Amino acid sequence: MKATYQNFIDQRIIKAREFFIFVAEIFELFFNTLKYTFSGPFYFSRLMEQITQLGFGSVSLTIVIGLTMGLVMTLNFGYGLTKFGGTLYVPAVVSLSLAREMAPLFTSLLVAGRVGSGIAAEIGAMNVTQQVDAIRALGTSPIRVLVVPRFWALVISLPLLSALSFAVGIIGGMIVCRAEFDILPGFYLFKVFSTVKFHDYMSGIVKSAVFAGIITIIACYKGLKTRDGTKGVGISTTWVVVTASILILVTDFFISKIFLVIWH
Repeated sequence: MKATYQNFIDQRIIKAREFFIFVAEIFELFFNTLKYTFSGPFYFSRLMEQITQLGFGSVSLTIVIGLTMGLVMTLNFGYGLTKFGGTLYVPAVVSLSLAREMAPLFTSLLVAGRVGSGIAAEIGAMNVTQQVDAIRALGTSPIRVLVVPRFWALVISLPLLSALSFAVGIIGGMIVCRAEFDILPGFYLFKVFSTVKFHDYMSGIVKSAVFAGIITIIACYKGLKTRDGTKGVGISTTWVVVTASILILVTDFFISKIFLVIWH
């Protein structure tokens, strides 16, 4: 019994050590990314290539999720508030929810699935085929070539995608309000613009930028750590999607709390 308990304690210590090493390596990669960003050369052509691939490649997905959120949220809030005579508050509730939470959160989660897995698979495949070692042999840091362009490409693209998702969601809400609750588009837009303030928009933009950094750093870290050939690439992509999604959800709470303290 004593030996079993000691083995359990030893395993927990090993797990704790591995966790702290993982956190330290993540922060090391993040700070190295910032260091290489401001200590040229900066590969601008790679940045534009990644913006096209990561940003523009996610536009259709963003439009679908934004429109779906607007339609579904308006429908549910509308019928819920109708029971209490609050139908006229539907535009305000939907727009505020989209700006602060739903648009940046759901867009980031879907982008984590599409972009995060793609980054991990691409860099992981390069790692297991010794292409990353070849970059080092040429005297260049893999972080400068592989991580920095992807990091800034997603930090630039994801807030714009979230803004697009919000705009499309507002249009979807307007369609449902007109069709189901007889709310005129003019009144709907008036309530939206009078309810959502500048700091509400900024809350969503800042969240999206932070989520973009989380997705990219996690995906690049796991890609650079990938081993065991194609099997390792598959494991890495799954790990990235799950880990990035959990971190996004946890981080969302703390950022929301910070903004509520600042603005209220």
